Amino acid sequence: MIKKIKSSLFAKVFLITVIVLSGMSLLVFGLLAWLMPQTYSNRLNVILDERTQKFVSELEQTAFSNSGGLFDQFVQDREIHSAALYNSNGELVPLPSEQFNNEWGVLSIAQSVDDDLRENAPVLSNHYYFSFSDSTERYLLIVYGTAEQIAELQQSFGRVFPFVLLAVLAAAFAVSWLYSCMITKPVLAISRISEKMSDLQFDWKIDEQRTDELGILGKSLNTLSRNLSTALSDLQSANRKLASDIEHEKRLEQARTSFFSAVSHELKTPITIMKGQLEGMLLGIGAYKDREKYLKRTLEIANTLETMVQEIVTISRLETAGADFKKDRLNCVQIIKSYLNETEDLIVEKDLQIHPALVSPVFMYGNKMLIEKVFSNLIGNAIKYSPQGASIRISALTENEQITFSVENTGVHIPEDSIPKLFDAFYRVEQSRSRKTGGSGLGLYIVQEILRQYESECMACNTQSGVKFSFSITQKSQTNLK
Repeated sequence: MIKKIKSSLFAKVFLITVIVLSGMSLLVFGLLAWLMPQTYSNRLNVILDERTQKFVSELEQTAFSNSGGLFDQFVQDREIHSAALYNSNGELVPLPSEQFNNEWGVLSIAQSVDDDLRENAPVLSNHYYFSFSDSTERYLLIVYGTAEQIAELQQSFGRVFPFVLLAVLAAAFAVSWLYSCMITKPVLAISRISEKMSDLQFDWKIDEQRTDELGILGKSLNTLSRNLSTALSDLQSANRKLASDIEHEKRLEQARTSFFSAVSHELKTPITIMKGQLEGMLLGIGAYKDREKYLKRTLEIANTLETMVQEIVTISRLETAGADFKKDRLNCVQIIKSYLNETEDLIVEKDLQIHPALVSPVFMYGNKMLIEKVFSNLIGNAIKYSPQGASIRISALTENEQITFSVENTGVHIPEDSIPKLFDAFYRVEQSRSRKTGGSGLGLYIVQEILRQYESECMACNTQSGVKFSFSITQKSQTNLK
C-alpha cells in the first residue's frame, strides 16, 4: 500500500490535501471551542463587575440595618451565584436579609435555579471594599457570579464535535479529490506524453485551453514535439541519404577495384606480347628476324596501349570528385559531321551507307573533348562492327527542351544476354574480333560515365535490322553543368 502511494502522484497529493484540510478544520474548531468560552467569560465578568459596582454604590448610601432588601434583590439576579461579607477583622458577617434565613453570612439563590447546572457551572468572583452610610468600618464584599452559559457553550461544542468531525472529513475528502484531479490530471498527461517521447512517438497533442503555467508547459511540449518530429524526420532522411551514399561509395570502390583489376589484366597481355616480340627480335629467333614486320606490330600494340592509357586517364578524371571540365556551347551536328569526315576512308573502304538525319543545328552546353568522345565512340563502334555494305542511320534533334541522339547500324545483332554488360569496363561480345578491330573495351564504359555527368544514360537494343544506341539530355541537366 505504502509502495503504491509512493509511486502515485495522485495518491500523494490526495492524502496530503486530506490531512492538511482535516487538520486545519479541526484546529479552527478547537480554537473556537477554546476562545469562545473565554471571550464569553470575560464578557460575563464585565457585566458582573458593572452590576456589583452599582450595588456597592447603593450600599454606601444605605445603613447596614436597612440594606437587607438590597441584598435580597442583588442575589436574586440570575448572574449572581452568592455573596459574602467580611468586616475589617476578616470575620464573616451575616448578611442582612428580609426574605432568607442567613445563618452563615452567605446569601445564595441556588434553590431557585437548576441545581445540577449551577453546581457544575464555572464561578466568577470579584471583591470590593466599601462602608455603609451609618458606619466608617471598611467591609469586604465578595461576589460570586454564575456562568452556566459558558458551561452550556462548552457542552454544545462537545455535542457537535462528532458531527463536525464527520463533516470535516467528508468535505476534506471531496475537496481533496477535486483538487487532486485538477492538479495531477495535466501532470499525469504530461508524464504519459514524456513516456511516448522517450519512445520517439510524436503523434500526440496536449490540450492548449489552459492559460496557467501548466497550459504554457503544454504549449511548449507541443512545439517541442513538432520540432523534434521535424528534426527526427530530417535526421532519418539524412541517415537514409548517408546510408545510400555509403552504399554508393562501396559500389564505387568495388567498381574501382574491379576496374583496376581488369586494367592490370588488359595491360598485361599487350605488354607480354611486346616483350616477347622485342626479345625475339633482339635474339634473332626464327620468324622474329624479320624486324620490320614485328616492329610494325609492336608499334600497333604500343598505339593500342597509348589509347588505353588515355582512356584510363579520362575515366580517372570523370571519377574524381569536383573534376573541373571547361564547358562551352557546342553544336552537336557539327561535331558529328566532323567525325564522319575523319572516318571517311574507313567508311568508303567498307562501302558503308551513311544516312544522317541532321537537318538543323543542335546546341548544348558541355565539355567539347568529352562530348566528341561520346559521339566518336558510338559512331566509331557502328562503323567498326558493321559488316561490308551495311547501312548506318544517325539522328540528332531537339524536341521539348531535350536533345535526343541515336545511331543504328544494320546487318549485325548483339546477343540479348550481352546487352546489359556492354557498358562494363573491358567487356567484349567477341574477344578475338574486338582485339582485331583494336577495341580497348573501354569505349562504351566511358560513354556511360560521361552521360551520367549530364544525368543521362546510354541505351542499347536490337532492332529488326541491326543494333541501336541512343541517349537523351534535358536542357535542365545542361544548365546545372554551366
